[in-house]
Amino acid sequence: METMVFDVGETITRDDRYWASWADWLEVPRHTLSALVGAVVAEGRDHGDALRLVRPGIDVAAEYHAREAAGRGEALGEDDLYDDVRPALAGLRARGVRVIVAGNQTPRAGELLRDLDLPADLIVTSGEWGVAKPRPEFFHRVLEVARAAPERTLYVGDHPANDLYPAKAAGLRTAHLRRGPWGHLWADAPEVVAAADWRVDSLHELVALAEQD
Repeated sequence: METMVFDVGETITRDDRYWASWADWLEVPRHTLSALVGAVVAEGRDHGDALRLVRPGIDVAAEYHAREAAGRGEALGEDDLYDDVRPALAGLRARGVRVIVAGNQTPRAGELLRDLDLPADLIVTSGEWGVAKPRPEFFHRVLEVARAAPERTLYVGDHPANDLYPAKAAGLRTAHLRRGPWGHLWADAPEVVAAADWRVDSLHELVALAEQD
């Protein structure tokens, strides 16, 4: 592979802090909101529906801005990264692989990720591009920045519907990561097994893949 592109949530970063902060803001138990997020996503619904179950009629965008104004907005730090992220991305770059981080996050999340100084050639979010996964346009943008042919570009993610299937449809190679709730929930589903070029439990396995390529 000449380029590897990584999803963000539950691929590069843990989502624990994100959902815990929403639960605290809405004054509900963290486990309650976490369980609701899992339930709605497993049903194929948007995770924002979990917030609407907790507070019917909520304007999620307005509430997001209210949190920011109150100094309780998005935050990302070193502790939010999975342990294999820095060594694996650095190992890929050392082997000549172009490393891109591109996921469904806000522009603010993009700033926070870049502040972490990850070993990546490019970090960008759907909020900055103005188009989100699983829309085909998102993966067209991925190919534009990949600087490699689709068959030489690997998209790595945990969520089949947002990462694996649309990336495959765009002609990219795919790696399904067994990480986080969605990565584990669908890891052995026949359609995931059929669609994934590789199925991995750690980003370190991708460094080994780069060495074999």
